[in-house]
Amino acid sequence: MPAWSSIAMRHEMRISTTAFLAGLAILILSALPALAQLPVSSGNTPGGNNQRVLPIAEAFPWYVSEAAPGEFRVIFDPAPEHYLYRHAFDFRLQTGAGEQPLEFRLPPGLAKTDQFFGDIVAYYGQVEAELDIVRDFPEGAILLIEFQGCADWGFCYPPQQAQFELPSF
Repeated sequence: MPAWSSIAMRHEMRISTTAFLAGLAILILSALPALAQLPVSSGNTPGGNNQRVLPIAEAFPWYVSEAAPGEFRVIFDPAPEHYLYRHAFDFRLQTGAGEQPLEFRLPPGLAKTDQFFGDIVAYYGQVEAELDIVRDFPEGAILLIEFQGCADWGFCYPPQQAQFELPSF
C-alpha cells in the first residue's frame, strides 16, 4: 500500500472520530432540556415512593379512649405506607407502688416477611388495642404504652414508649 494511502486513511479516521464525537455531543446537549423538565419528587407525593422519615407523632399517631367503665382502647392510626409490629406492643399500669403488666387484645393482623424481624404480624391502617383496667387505680396512675413500627421503604423506628395519665374518678 502506498504511503499516501495510509495517510489518507488516518485522515479519514480522524474525521470520522471527530464527526462521531461531535454527533454524540449534539445528542447529549439536545437531551439536556428534556432532562431538565423531568419532575423532581420531594419524596412526599401521594402514591409515590415516600422516602421521608416522618416524626414519630406523624408516623404513628395514637389516642386513648374509655369505651366503658374500666375498658380502655389505645387506637393507633399509622401513616400511609407505615406499619406497626404486633410483637412490639406492650401496656403497663404505673402507680406509686410500681408497674404492673396489663392484659390486652389486638385484632388479627397481616402476616408479612419483614427485612428486620423476618416473619411478623403487621398492622396497616387503624388498629385498636383493648385493655381492661380496674377503675380503682390511684390518682396519678399512668398507662405506659410501648410500640414499634416501620416505613415500607425500609426505615425502622426504634421502640417507642409513650405515657397517658389516666383520668381520676
